[in-house]
Amino acid sequence: MLGEPPGSPRPLPLVRVADKALRAFPGGVRFAAAALLFHVRLLVRELHSQQRCARIGNEPTRMSRTRQPSTRRIGAAERAIAVLDTLADGGELGTNEVARRTGMTPSTVSRQLGTLAASGLVERVAATGRYRLGIRLVHLANAVLARLDIRDVARPHLIALVEATGETATLSVPGDEDAITVDFVPGSHQIQPVSRLGQPSIAHATSAGKVMLAFFGRELPGGPLRAYTSRTITDPQVLAQEIETVRERGYAEATGEREPGLSAIAAPIRSARGELQAIVALQGPSSRFDVAAVQAAVPVLLDRANAISSELGWRPA
Repeated sequence: MLGEPPGSPRPLPLVRVADKALRAFPGGVRFAAAALLFHVRLLVRELHSQQRCARIGNEPTRMSRTRQPSTRRIGAAERAIAVLDTLADGGELGTNEVARRTGMTPSTVSRQLGTLAASGLVERVAATGRYRLGIRLVHLANAVLARLDIRDVARPHLIALVEATGETATLSVPGDEDAITVDFVPGSHQIQPVSRLGQPSIAHATSAGKVMLAFFGRELPGGPLRAYTSRTITDPQVLAQEIETVRERGYAEATGEREPGLSAIAAPIRSARGELQAIVALQGPSSRFDVAAVQAAVPVLLDRANAISSELGWRPA
């Protein structure tokens, strides 16, 4: 186009109309108008670019064709999460302290806290001017916990325990008197399962039962206790000492106490409030699941128990 600097952008539809009109202008006016048109064209391109960016910024995050969430992140949301995490760790904090811990500016933190407070996710303590987590988070947490089925959460970990040890992995929940088996994965060596759904784990004679007594806040059984084998603990005082040991080391053992030739270890699974919610255990024949094998399996069991607890919302103090 005459009078246009070289390398100019391709005219937009609206600009092309103006360009046609310019061709009727005589010499100097035509050249001056063409130069002006060039600058107008750049301005229009810039406006189009800004509008396109605005549309993208206001578009909702869309699921991809694979139904996976977008990998794009929203900075403001990430900063809000950082503020919530900081309050969860620090309790009541002022704006400047939150800013120091998160690395944000105080003005940014102030806006975040104001928005979160308006939604009930945090609350301002009038007496101190500090902020703390809000009661709405409790409602949100309860909604998540309500949909959690302990069996669904624990099942992959039971499978992993069997793969790691070869022995049967069980999941039990506290009952009125004994722990009750609600799920299990047979050991890789088992021809017939050594456990079954609904099977009680006697409180004083099994590893799962001892974990229930140690961490469920229930009184220990009194009087002479039933002997299932020659190794069953029948003295309440001896049982009390055993339960104290379970509390101290964080897991329980039982070898031939409920059934001859059966060894078992169990560990607690805690809820988001730190209460005993379930019990995970390993069991197998004492001829194979001997002292050395049991000791080797203890850290594996504890890791899985902690992992399940973590998925249920538990955080160690």
